[in-house]
Amino acid sequence: MTVSASTQSFETLYGDHHGWLRSWLRKKLGNATDAADLAHDTYLRILVTGLTPEVQQSRQHLARIANCLVIDLYRRRRIENAYLEAVSQMPAHQAPSEEARALIVETLTEIDAMLDALPGKGRAAFVLCKVHGLTYPQIAARLGVSLSSVEKYMAAALAACYRAIYETDQT
Repeated sequence: MTVSASTQSFETLYGDHHGWLRSWLRKKLGNATDAADLAHDTYLRILVTGLTPEVQQSRQHLARIANCLVIDLYRRRRIENAYLEAVSQMPAHQAPSEEARALIVETLTEIDAMLDALPGKGRAAFVLCKVHGLTYPQIAARLGVSLSSVEKYMAAALAACYRAIYETDQT
């Protein structure tokens, strides 16, 4: 997307395409409430960046942003359902409060996004180390790579964790 003299105002973009976007999302999601929420979030992303698309690219741009938000919504729900399933297996007196649950799901969602951004073997190395407790030599053997590759994967994963922590703190 380029910003030029033909770039429309946010108000024009919203007025011309909000109804279409909500309808498009409602068909995609089968749910008017989620469609309204994601349409709102789509325009919010545009407002935050301060960049509106050129007139001829409006719907394509809105659909691209909304599609990413749909993927995020499904990913979050998958994580939330898995977490709630795990919590349901806990004794009632050990179950976290609703506030703690929300914070944990948010954290798990951020970790999932960070892991998703890593290359496949980097993600696998990180999970094998931090979740399964394998050593670097064990990871190298499991993944069929050198020890130095595992070290590089872990350095990249830890750098991604560091960025995720500090980007979150600054927003």
